[in-house]
Amino acid sequence: MRIAFSPCPNDTFVFHALVHGLVPGAPELDVTFADVDVTNTAALDGRFDLVKVSYAALPWLLDQYELLPCGGALGRGCGPLLLTAGGESSEDRRPGGPPGRATSGAGRGDISGATVAVPGDRTTAYLLFRLWAEQTGQVPGRIEVVPFHEIMPGVAAGRYDAGLVIHEARFTFQRYGLTSLVDLGQWWESDTGLPIPLGAILAKRGAVDAAAATDWIRASVRAAWADPEASRAYVLAHAQEMEPAVVDQHIKLYVNEFTEDLGPDGHAAARALLHRAATAALVPPVTL
Repeated sequence: MRIAFSPCPNDTFVFHALVHGLVPGAPELDVTFADVDVTNTAALDGRFDLVKVSYAALPWLLDQYELLPCGGALGRGCGPLLLTAGGESSEDRRPGGPPGRATSGAGRGDISGATVAVPGDRTTAYLLFRLWAEQTGQVPGRIEVVPFHEIMPGVAAGRYDAGLVIHEARFTFQRYGLTSLVDLGQWWESDTGLPIPLGAILAKRGAVDAAAATDWIRASVRAAWADPEASRAYVLAHAQEMEPAVVDQHIKLYVNEFTEDLGPDGHAAARALLHRAATAALVPPVTL
């Protein structure tokens, strides 16, 4: 059975037991590692039996795939950040926060006319950014799709006015001298009261028993929680030069109760995201 997920610590942690034959009854897996902006497009031709994609990509994939209620990335306090090389951070603008540093361009807190680097055009991060920009009336001048690892260096070097980042960048962006202009997860949560639906696990219709796959993945999640050290070497081997402390923060934030079971709040978050996006004509309408 062919499976594709990212080399990020949350995915390798979740799937370690499953891909290493430690889940009774599960099939042998042929693993492809690919960032989610790649799988969002690669899944279109149905090449994978199980695949991790962005929730934002579901409208183009649910004719071939079924959403599984586990294994993905949802949560609170884990949303994408819009970073700039100057200006007030989202923390600075809280009541009682320090005064901001006035700069030019996006650093003033408005990205109208700015060049913004994003990690993929069908990522949840970019969809949240578009919803936020529409609500706030800010229209960027240009969007550039950039490999994730190039975004923060590019913003720091002045190639882009702002950059949209996810995952471990929440813990490392200050190293580049960047500030958080907007925490889009915080914006989403305050606007909806719902968790942020980032990454989903899909099973190919007609090729995978979705109920069985759900059981395998839940067993893999539970095995990871029961013995975190069992997966450590595997996680670190694929962690793209992240130091162990960042890896641990990453896993703690993105592997949570929604990873084991979406539950009512997780399903509501996914429906809300895609309904809002369809209403704004950003994605085709879809029923979850």
